Amino acid sequence: MRTRWLAALGAGLLLAAGSGCSGDGDGSEDGRITLRFQSLAWQEESVDVNKELVREWNATHRDVKVEYVQGSWDSVHDQLLTSFEGGEAPDIIHDASDDLADFAYGGYLADLRGLLSERLTSDVPARSWETTTFGDGVYGVPFLQEPRVLIANATWLKESGVRIPTPEKPWSWSEFRKITDELSGGGGKYGVAWPLKEPVSATLNLSLSTGGQLFHRGADGKVRVRFEAADEVVPRTIHDQVNTDDSASGSTLGSGGSDTLPGFFGGKYAMVPLGFSYRQQIVQQAPKGFDWQVLPAPAGADGLTQGVSPQTLSVAQDSPHKEEAAAFIDFLLRPRNMVRLALGDWMLPTGTEALRDPALRTEKDDWATGTALAGRLRSAPAQSVRGYPEWKDKVATPALQEYYSGAIGLGELRRRLVKDGNLVLARYQR
Repeated sequence: MRTRWLAALGAGLLLAAGSGCSGDGDGSEDGRITLRFQSLAWQEESVDVNKELVREWNATHRDVKVEYVQGSWDSVHDQLLTSFEGGEAPDIIHDASDDLADFAYGGYLADLRGLLSERLTSDVPARSWETTTFGDGVYGVPFLQEPRVLIANATWLKESGVRIPTPEKPWSWSEFRKITDELSGGGGKYGVAWPLKEPVSATLNLSLSTGGQLFHRGADGKVRVRFEAADEVVPRTIHDQVNTDDSASGSTLGSGGSDTLPGFFGGKYAMVPLGFSYRQQIVQQAPKGFDWQVLPAPAGADGLTQGVSPQTLSVAQDSPHKEEAAAFIDFLLRPRNMVRLALGDWMLPTGTEALRDPALRTEKDDWATGTALAGRLRSAPAQSVRGYPEWKDKVATPALQEYYSGAIGLGELRRRLVKDGNLVLARYQR
């Protein structure tokens, strides 16, 4: 598997990072090339690191200047679509892998095979490259990723006497449900708070642990939705915690992750399932003396496997300087720089060498728990599905929200995801 991936990525290798990146004279009157790098970094530490790396590049590459452009996660898809269609896309594009499919199939992104250095292609594992491969091409470099974990009130768990899970011995989904029930004390105290304002990615990615796939590609190459027994485990657990056990707060279902933190700090919830990077907010906002810890998400038939949509760096197809753009990406993702980016975003790097850095394996802030999960992260189920954004927004999000709130049952959830969902996907696969 690894050999096949590296062969595909290395075909026609240009070793752009080591080429010196001399300009071709059409970047400016003096022959200097200017590349626009649109970054979606938003946390102060992350923005600072990205800007520092741009300055370091510019200080050592006189003929190829990089201009930092600030983008926003909230509007990136529509903003990129407009810029692509208007011929004004940035040369280097920061995005997430689950947003790339339509851009890749639409011809807006450059196929990176042959543009990336052998060092980078071999350092990032094949399972990560799968997240940015669409058809026969590779349209982004996955560089940061984060598992979903349980952020727990360590004092509450210790006093309860429940078994504390580890990456070696995690809770099963049934054990997790039982323990959240035990931790719920009534009077507005819950074992868990699920912030599911955006329920689709959380449900699909965690369902990989139970063997759930939901999207299935047939012999004809077309993707269809099937909601099978393995796909039911995670949504049914959440539904029952809220509506049967009263061990999960129903009021947080429409909340974002940050919205649950005041209640978590105030002792309303024993645990909150969040992305690994939320540790930064917890460190910054937790009251003095508040003791918290990171626990692995529950495991199913496929263990701790879960889906991720890594952050990515792509090159616009219309960029006249693809080799130079790829060289900047190679510089940005050198192992030490990748570590700096990961620390700035409180996430995990995809690079094998960067993951070995001692700074990412400390007990402080539970970095070690996250890195222990890195090997179980897989491509999110929807990565290569054309029409996924519309399916998510128009079908899956309202259906899951209603199911989790108790407004509809499992049968109606299945009908909507499958019947209504396949009608949406079919339009993109004619």
